Amino acid sequence: MLLDVLDEELLHTVQIALAEDIGSGDITAALVPEHLSTRATVISRESAIVCGMAWFNAVFAELDCRITVEWLVHDGDAIQRDQPLCRLSGPARPLLSGERTALNFLQTLSATATVSRRYAESVADLPVRILDTRKTIPGLRNAQKYAVRVGGCHNHRSGLYDGILIKENHIAAAGSISRAVTQARSGNPGMPVEIEIENASQLLQALDAGADRLLLDNHSIPELSAAVKTVDGRAKLEASGGITLKNVREVALTGVDYISTGSLTKDIKAIDLSMLFE
Repeated sequence: MLLDVLDEELLHTVQIALAEDIGSGDITAALVPEHLSTRATVISRESAIVCGMAWFNAVFAELDCRITVEWLVHDGDAIQRDQPLCRLSGPARPLLSGERTALNFLQTLSATATVSRRYAESVADLPVRILDTRKTIPGLRNAQKYAVRVGGCHNHRSGLYDGILIKENHIAAAGSISRAVTQARSGNPGMPVEIEIENASQLLQALDAGADRLLLDNHSIPELSAAVKTVDGRAKLEASGGITLKNVREVALTGVDYISTGSLTKDIKAIDLSMLFE
């Protein structure tokens, strides 16, 4: 489903990115002779997980169909410092104009995939799924969620429209946990209901109300372990809040089913990539 959405929105995303950079025209590239052709190679300045080839390709396809891109790697591949990723050839002007936009997509999505791979590897031997959140770069949510999967982690809900997550204000508005769950089910039959739990009392109320998943936000390790014992498989448990690479394995060892963290998409550092022209 995510890939279908990406197919529909990818070109539009690329067009917006090109428009904000090129605007009315690349006045610097105009200094280059119009009929000059050139070649270029993209290399990585650091180790990473590659992601974003489709966006990179779309940038140059949109600018000039005569540009060719030959990839030496695939999305999901681990790369090393100074490793060539792809070779390009074609008219010099559009190659120069698209350089930064194409690299922006590639370096950002590779960053998300790289962080995701680190999280996935840290709990690879445990029966837990690492999930992303809605803390994504505006306009790149589905792209980043794709990168999360490339890195080996999993997607939470895409947005407010495709998943129910009842929080404190929702409970207050509904009047109680039981009422909130009942209203959520009546309006969205068949859709799993998740509810954020703040303490042991709310946990029991949510279980009694028949919630499918309980979100334990900012709970300590002892609190998570106690919740796992109390629930005893009657609902899925998701830990969140303050999750880092340093503590994610300790959280996973409590026995929760899911761990969600915004770090996969928001606490990222763009991978250092360069496009070298001949």
